[in-house]
Parts: sequence; structure tokens; C-alpha cells
Amino acid sequence: MNSALLAASSLGATLILGFLLLFVVIVVLTIIARLIVVGNPSEMLIISGRRQRDGVGYRVVIGGRTLVIPLIEHVARLSLRNMQVQLEVKAQAGGGTMVPVIVTGVANVKISSDPVERTNAIERFLGQPPEQLQRVAKETLEGGLRAVIGKMTPEEIVGDREKFVATVMREVAEDFRRLGLLIDSVVIQNVHDEEEYLVSIARKARAEVLASARKAEAERAAEAVTKEAEANAAARKAKADRDAEAKLIEAAARQKAEQARLAADKAVAEAENMLRIRKAELAREAALAEAEQQKAEAQAEQARLAATEVAKAIAARDVARARAEGDAAKLYEEGKARAAAIEMIGAAIQKNPDALKVMLVEMLPNVVQELAKAVQNVELGSVTVIDSGNGQALAGAALGRAKLLSESLATLESVLGIDLRQLSQTIAKNVGGTPAVASAGVGEKKGA
Repeated sequence: MNSALLAASSLGATLILGFLLLFVVIVVLTIIARLIVVGNPSEMLIISGRRQRDGVGYRVVIGGRTLVIPLIEHVARLSLRNMQVQLEVKAQAGGGTMVPVIVTGVANVKISSDPVERTNAIERFLGQPPEQLQRVAKETLEGGLRAVIGKMTPEEIVGDREKFVATVMREVAEDFRRLGLLIDSVVIQNVHDEEEYLVSIARKARAEVLASARKAEAERAAEAVTKEAEANAAARKAKADRDAEAKLIEAAARQKAEQARLAADKAVAEAENMLRIRKAELAREAALAEAEQQKAEAQAEQARLAATEVAKAIAARDVARARAEGDAAKLYEEGKARAAAIEMIGAAIQKNPDALKVMLVEMLPNVVQELAKAVQNVELGSVTVIDSGNGQALAGAALGRAKLLSESLATLESVLGIDLRQLSQTIAKNVGGTPAVASAGVGEKKGA
């Protein structure tokens, strides 16, 4: 029971302490919030009450925050926004015209944020309503307008508004600097007069403007025509230049193409010539190779033939030698036989002298046969026989060969010195042989 009471009393004390701490925090935050002042970028805070190091009794804050000591420092605000000031001034224009001119317009002014000029604004307008600042700015600008209007002619005021405004701003710039104010812009809305002097000037100016415009338009038209003609001429010239350049380029291209073609033809001709030369060289080399091969084959064939001919020659030599030896042996044997026969014939002739004649008679058939062959081989060719009509020429031509044979036997009898008819009769009587020899001889003679 006592523990529960102690725990409850401890919890209550903790809660009370927490509430007290929260209250203190809230109070502190409230005090800090009251002590800190925050300024917008479009306003200027002036905190006065304490002297600063530079001897001024206030400080300025723009677009920031600062700590303000209650009861000691005071905070005031000045707006830095633009304020429009309506202007309307009636004054006599200068330049000897003395024409009363009414000028209306509007100006945008504000308090300067420059550290040097803002002091003048703080001293003059701090704590004053905005209407007071607008009134001062308006009076200052209207005074400047009157001064400027008195220096310029109506024509200058109407004709060159920019110059008029710039002159007005230069006129009041020093006054505004002393006031701590800044002119953002001045716009002149209207300039007129009660005597319609400006209207006549405007009409004149308008007429001059129209005339100038017409003149300018005519000049522009003439200039446009001139420029168009110049442009056309320039275009034609440019086209002619381009055409000439194109022709030159085309000619150069054709020349280059022709040179390239000639070079290609030359290269082709050189290549073909080189090819022909190479073909000729290859043909010559092939011919040389073939000739060398043929030469080698010929040499081989010659060597083979030489070997064959040598072998043949050796064989022929051996055959000729053997044949010569055989012929020599044959001749030798035949010679021996002939010698023996001659010896026997000689012995027989010595015993019987008529034996020689008998031998000649035995040889006679062969001789007659050879004579007949000689007569037979005689070619008379084409023989034309001219006869007187009695047939003797034709019979003489037919008996020519027989006569030739008879004359040949007579010649043989004269050479041998033998009467063949008598020889045959003698041999027949002495020997007493058969009439075969005589018959043979007679037969041979008849056959011949």
C-alpha cells in the first residue's frame, strides 16, 4: 500500500516537472520569436536605439534577420517597391515659340538601396506615409519637366521623345539622389497644346512623313528595281561564270579522261608488247629447249647409230673377211682346177692338134647364143619403111635381124680364122663321132 502511494506520488512529481519544462521552453521560444526580426527582400529594416561603431544610431537590414533587444531597440520598415507617380505639367515651350504645352505621363520611383543614398531616404521618409513620398517625387519630377520643356521647342518635344525623357531624367537625377530616391522609368503619355500648334506641326510632320515615306517608298522601289536588275545581272554573270567554269571543268575532265584513256591504251599496248616479247622469249626458250632436246636426242641417236654402225661395220668386216677368205679359197681351188684343166687341154692339144678346134666348136653354141642376145637387145625404135611398090623394102626390113646375125658369125670366123663349116666337116670325118656336134652346131646356127 505504501509502495503504491510512493509510486503514484513519484509519477505525479515527474509529470509536474515535465509540464514546467515544457512551459519554460514555450516561454523561451516566444521570447526569442519576439526578439528576432526578419526582413523581406523588398523592404528595408531600420533598427535604432543603439549607436553603432561608425557613430550612426541605427543599422539597416535588407532581406535578412536580426536580434532586437526589447525596450532598447526599435524596428521601422521602409518599402523598396516601385511607386507610380502621375505627372501633368503645363509650361511654355522654349526656342522662342512661347507655346504653352501640356505634357502628361507616369514615372516609376522607389527608395534607393544604395548604402550612400538610402541614408537620405531614411532621414526624410522614415515614419512618413507612402503618399508623402509620392508627393515629393511628383513635385520633383514636374519641376524637372517644366525646366526641360522651357529649354526645348515643341517640335523637339514631339519629334524625339527619347531625348526628351533622357533630358528630364538627367535634370532630376541630382535632386532624387539627395532625396534617396531612384527613378526606374519615365513614360511620356501625351503632349498637346490648347492652340493646336502641335496639331498643325503634327499635320505638317505627318505630311512630311508621308512625303518622306512616299519618297522613301519610291526610292526603295527604284532601289529594289536597281537591286533586282543588279541581282539579275549578277545572277546572269554568276550563271555565265558557272557555265564557263563548268565548261572548263568538263574540258579538263575530258582532257584528263582522254589522257587517262591514252595512258591506259599505252599501258595496254606496252603490256601487250611485253606479253608478245615474253611469248616470243618463251617460244624461243621452248624452241631452244626443243632444239636442245632434239640435239640431245640426235646425239643419242647418233651415238646409238654409231654404235649400231660400228657393230654393223664390225660384223660386215667379219662377213667380208670370211667371204673374202671363202672366195679366195674358191678362187684358189678354181685356179688349181683350171690350171689342171689347162694342163690337160694342153697335153691333149699336143697329142691331137685338132683338139683346140674341137674345143672352140664346143664353145661356139654359147658364143652364138650371146651374139643372138646382143642382136635381140638392139632397139631400132619406130622405123618408117618407104616402099616403091614392089615389096622389097618391107622384106629387107624383116630380114635385117637375120642379116645382122649372119654378119656377126662372119666376123667371128674372121677373128678366129676358122671356117666353121669346114671345121665341122673335118671333125666329123676324123673323129667319126656322131653328128650331134655338127647337128648341134648347125642347129645352133639355124636357131640363131
